[in-house]
Amino acid sequence: MDPAHIRSFSIFLFWWSGSEAAMFGQVQSPLYPNPYPADLHQQWDLHVPHGYKLQLTINYLDIEPSVNCFYDYLMVLHGKKIMGKFCGHNSKSSLLLGNKPILSPDNHLQLMFVSDESNPGPQQPIGFSAFYQAVDVDECTSLVLEDSSPPCSQICLNTLGSYLCACHHGYHLQADQHTCVLDCTGGTFTESEGTLSSPGYPSSSPFAIDCMYNISVESGFHITLNFSHNFHIEQIYNHGPNCLFHWLLISVPGEKPRKFCGEKSPGVLLTGSSSVQLEYHTDGAGQSRGWSLHYTTQRVECKIERNIMNGRITPEFPQYFYRDYIHLRCDLGYKLVMGGTEIKSFKSMCQQNGRWHLPLPECKITDCGVPRPLLNGGVRFLSGSNNEYRSVIQYHCNEPFYTFKGAHYVNFTCSSDRKWRASEDGVVIPQCYAVCGRPTTALSSRGRVHGGKIAPAGSFPWQVFLYSGGRGGAAVVGDRWLMTAAHNLESVKYDKGNIEAYVGHTNIQELMKVQSLAIASVHVHPGYKNNDMTTDFDNDIALIKLNSSITFNVNVMPVCIPAQDAELSTTGLVSGFGVTEEVIPASNLRYISLPVVKQDTCHTWIEKERAARKNVAPLTANMFCAGLPEGKKDTCSGDSGSAFVMKEGDVFWVAGIVSWGVDCGKPGTYGIYTRVTQYANWIQKTMEEN
Repeated sequence: MDPAHIRSFSIFLFWWSGSEAAMFGQVQSPLYPNPYPADLHQQWDLHVPHGYKLQLTINYLDIEPSVNCFYDYLMVLHGKKIMGKFCGHNSKSSLLLGNKPILSPDNHLQLMFVSDESNPGPQQPIGFSAFYQAVDVDECTSLVLEDSSPPCSQICLNTLGSYLCACHHGYHLQADQHTCVLDCTGGTFTESEGTLSSPGYPSSSPFAIDCMYNISVESGFHITLNFSHNFHIEQIYNHGPNCLFHWLLISVPGEKPRKFCGEKSPGVLLTGSSSVQLEYHTDGAGQSRGWSLHYTTQRVECKIERNIMNGRITPEFPQYFYRDYIHLRCDLGYKLVMGGTEIKSFKSMCQQNGRWHLPLPECKITDCGVPRPLLNGGVRFLSGSNNEYRSVIQYHCNEPFYTFKGAHYVNFTCSSDRKWRASEDGVVIPQCYAVCGRPTTALSSRGRVHGGKIAPAGSFPWQVFLYSGGRGGAAVVGDRWLMTAAHNLESVKYDKGNIEAYVGHTNIQELMKVQSLAIASVHVHPGYKNNDMTTDFDNDIALIKLNSSITFNVNVMPVCIPAQDAELSTTGLVSGFGVTEEVIPASNLRYISLPVVKQDTCHTWIEKERAARKNVAPLTANMFCAGLPEGKKDTCSGDSGSAFVMKEGDVFWVAGIVSWGVDCGKPGTYGIYTRVTQYANWIQKTMEEN
């Protein structure tokens, strides 16, 4: 290779190496690993980044040996200083010890490789191979060891490739980034925990300083100062210990400032505040070693001021602090009440001022409200009061006129869900049903309607005085239902507006003083034929519905409706306001006891009358006869529609309705009655559907 060409290459390498600050690299002799040329003079300028030292390691060395490496050699320089000169094989002619790496004082080195004009010997040397790299320097230590000025006036922090300076508490770093000057005024510590100390601590404090430290944390937290045991602030004994020239003043908002000095540590100070100011003062003389503290913060406590009766606070903690939430739940049967008003739920948060954002409510016993009234019945308290939880009430019907089905009374308890309950699912008050067919007044079985015996008050409480174009009767069969003969309503064309009905008295004059029952509708049996000529009384039955319910009492009570196709007994009672034997309308209710006539006997008599007279209606299976062959005891005009009742045990039930007849009370004649047992199903259906 032309030496000129090699020189030009070495110049290029020098420029490239100097312009790049690589962290590491490799340098080899020209033509390595082949023998190097003669008459060579080449130089490398090696650099690593600032803040690092350059370390060179010769991996392989094979240079023509000579005394003092006079002819061929590799020289390492730092400026004008020769760091090493090498020739021979494996560095045995090195000026330095062994093959230890060469460390530059800074970030660069120069390498110079020289060969003379000849390379004698059969084995041509091949030169060298070296590796260089950047090595971090601990400037904080190295500068001190070299007796140079410390890099930082107070604290030196080594970094990779450089270093940083820092200052003790109470000092700040100047613009030169090396020098610390005292500055302990201003600034606020806002972290929840931290450490403070006097300038220079634990060394003596500087003279003539006024340091101010402010600790201010989030509202809702209180600061606790915990001073170390190493506390020393000059104290002057002048008529007792005094903090005249050196002191630490601690100020808490709302409290008198406290001044400390001497050698006794303040220990732990509970400030009860979210902000504290510390002022540290020294004058131009004396000596104080200063102080150090660690401060912490605790959440403000909210206290539960009173016991919660009949309730429980959750969660249950020994103490409650800022931002804690509590719930209040009342015991079973109690309700939350705040300010006299019931609330559904309660939750409150501990505030930064140590107070709950909502005051605690009370747990007051629940109540089920005033028990609902019972129609035709009543309610009384058995235990408890004010309708409160677990109070027990008893519903009863107004006996003997009303009763519950299967019970004389029903107990209800005020439950925790604030409902009156008879059982787990029982919240419905049972209905009071009218007692039928049980008059409170007993009567004699003898007497007559046609000239019969006057009925005592309350003996026929189902009796209705009906006026519909003429005098008639009806029977109470429900609290809103009357039953009568259909033909009673023919003259008014079944118009409810022309029908008057009176109950509650056995005297006509007294009845006419009371208000007529308001009628809602009229229901004539569909099988009854409009019969102006009164020649057909089959299905002679009608129901009258009232606008409002009747309240039953001793003078008004329904008669019982029989079962469909029930058997008739031999005797019955019939009452009415019809004409007497004097052929004048009765002023008082009369009654008579009559036997039921055999159907064949009655049929024979009717057929005989039909043969002898015109306009006599036929007898059907829906009718029966009652009376005596000798006459004198019978129903008559004005009694139509009244009830023919029979007694089973102590209960009266309606067997027939006064329908029609041939004359009144004459021997050989009978009264004819609609057989109600044929219509029991129709009666029930009509009442249920309307």
